[in-house]
Amino acid sequence: MTTPAVQIVDAAAYAQAVEDAVKAAAAYYTGGTSPLDDDTYDRLVRGIAAWEAGHPDQVLTDSPTGKVAAGAALGDVPHTVAMLSLDNVFSAEEFTAWTASLARRIGHEADRFSVEPKLDGLAVAARYTRGRLSRLITRGDGTAGEDVSHAIGTIEGLPEQLTEPVTVEVRGEILMTTLQFEHANEVRTAHGGQPFANPRNAAAGTLRARERAYTVPMTFFGYGLLPMPDTGTDLAARLGELPHSELMARAAAYGVNTTATTAVPGTTAGTPEEVMARVQEIAALRAELPFGIDGIVIKADLAADQRAAGSGSRAPRWAIAYKLPAVEKITRLLEVEWNVGRTGIIAPRAVLEPVEIDGSTITYATLHNPADITRRDLRLGDHVMVHRAGDVIPRVEAPVAHLRTGEEQPIAFPEACPRCGSGIDTGEQRWRCENGRNCHLVAALSYAAGRDQLDMEGLGHTRVVQLVEAGLVADLADLFALTRDQLLGLERMGETSTDNLLAALAAAKDQPLSRVLCALGIRGTGRSMSRRIARYFATMDAIRAADAEAMQRVEGIGTEKAPSIVAEVAELAPLIDRLAAAGVNMTEPGATPPSPATQDTADGDGPAAADAADLPLSGMTVVVTGAMTGVLEKLSRNQMNELVERAGGRSSSSVSRKTSLVVAGEGAGSKRAKAETLGIRLATPDEFATLVADFVD
Repeated sequence: MTTPAVQIVDAAAYAQAVEDAVKAAAAYYTGGTSPLDDDTYDRLVRGIAAWEAGHPDQVLTDSPTGKVAAGAALGDVPHTVAMLSLDNVFSAEEFTAWTASLARRIGHEADRFSVEPKLDGLAVAARYTRGRLSRLITRGDGTAGEDVSHAIGTIEGLPEQLTEPVTVEVRGEILMTTLQFEHANEVRTAHGGQPFANPRNAAAGTLRARERAYTVPMTFFGYGLLPMPDTGTDLAARLGELPHSELMARAAAYGVNTTATTAVPGTTAGTPEEVMARVQEIAALRAELPFGIDGIVIKADLAADQRAAGSGSRAPRWAIAYKLPAVEKITRLLEVEWNVGRTGIIAPRAVLEPVEIDGSTITYATLHNPADITRRDLRLGDHVMVHRAGDVIPRVEAPVAHLRTGEEQPIAFPEACPRCGSGIDTGEQRWRCENGRNCHLVAALSYAAGRDQLDMEGLGHTRVVQLVEAGLVADLADLFALTRDQLLGLERMGETSTDNLLAALAAAKDQPLSRVLCALGIRGTGRSMSRRIARYFATMDAIRAADAEAMQRVEGIGTEKAPSIVAEVAELAPLIDRLAAAGVNMTEPGATPPSPATQDTADGDGPAAADAADLPLSGMTVVVTGAMTGVLEKLSRNQMNELVERAGGRSSSSVSRKTSLVVAGEGAGSKRAKAETLGIRLATPDEFATLVADFVD
């Protein structure tokens, strides 16, 4: 859903809106900064255009409408062909109206469109002379741009030498990927600069910087290929007649980076319906991409159709940008809360001035850790860029430093644990109470007793509080030492509830290793990762004997997470010993410990990978969504994921192109819709139950 245009009620408000838009555009196009986020700027310009449509005799000469880059970008290098902006549509209805307009202009229904992601960066023209990159120019005002050839050699995907000695101009977008953006801010702050607010501003500011003491990489994606005055007649003629999709294939053959190498490659479509299907596919993948997109570009693919449609002063009439909802907004950082998790991790959380992003009102956002706050130089009262995409937890990207008033205050870090007052271990980026799990013992025990861990029915939060306050329980192992007399001595604890709880504790001893491992609450693991570790190693002894190198063989555990898991398992050794002594199961049913030979060749699938090839879900990634019915009705989501993995599959919580099967129950909602968009196989709960019948308890 797109937020509405700014409502302008009179000439004075219109004049102020024009001034605000021009200032914002000038700030961005000259220094890579802006007082407005992209969505707010778009809404402002749409409001200006709406007011001008009703008052054509009062349009101001400096209005941003009808101008490339709002008329704010400057440059003194003339373009060989005008380098225009794109008009926008925000809904399927507006896109349909555009296709009707295109049909009127070209005299027939267009039957071939190109569809590609609209990359969120800075448009440039790269001129190649006999195959060598000779000049790099920004779009500027569309007729002339700024020479930024000093950046040649720092941009990935823009080769200094093409594979053929041709004289051509490649047009495209320069941006920073997510990883490049993080690296750029690390380097920038290390040199005493303020962090960039977002990747788009970072790319714009970096591209124009001429005298910095450092360089940071950026990435180029080509979206156009055209001849120059010195291009040979034959090649110029051929380029002039090729469809856009074939021009992109030729650019890629020359060695230029295009979206063909990404998860959202440019494609062609024969009908508006096919275009919209592709729009939905790209939108569904947006949150997973390693770079930002703010829409989808749709073009008449054929050169003849483009010539027939022509261009206006600002934008071609044969192309349109289908804009997606904004994932970034500027708001204010009001406060920082310090919360202690069940493992003792002390996590900062931003309290924000409420802001709407993609249909949700955001009041809180993650701040990761104290080191991240310091690196980004965040302060209370700052205007900050907040990012939220898909189901990802909102995060604060960086302060919008040029909006500071001088009244902002430093963020105070806790000197003692905000929960129990103990000291803080600051040895790692994520701070932790020195009491560890004991700091938040009630939360740790309540989690361990939960349905998806040890499933201790009758041991809810209130009962855990009672046990801790009575001094009967100081860790997880103490639960298994509880006696009937101790429980009967608690308030509101009768014989029936006591016997039921003791039975639940006895049953918990027989839970598989994966559940026990999850109940321990090891940092960096959860239900899914605990199952993978348990299935790979099969026994707690094998887990405890594993070093970081062995731990990395488990799928999803990398070089950073492995040492942490190994260290925490070692830290928990006394507790694990007491649990084993109490009779708690320490093996995973059906799994076999890895032999030394297996460890030498393992690829993360576990020692039983060969046997898994015969299982019904072998090699499949399965997402379960909605309410289950039939024989699966009483299974929790975690139990469904366990079922998937017993049947040889890999469970996942999100739908992507890597998903093999989506089990869609009642009320499946957005995950079912995404699966349909991506053409992923769907199954009802009953169909899935039949598929894995041998593994249903």
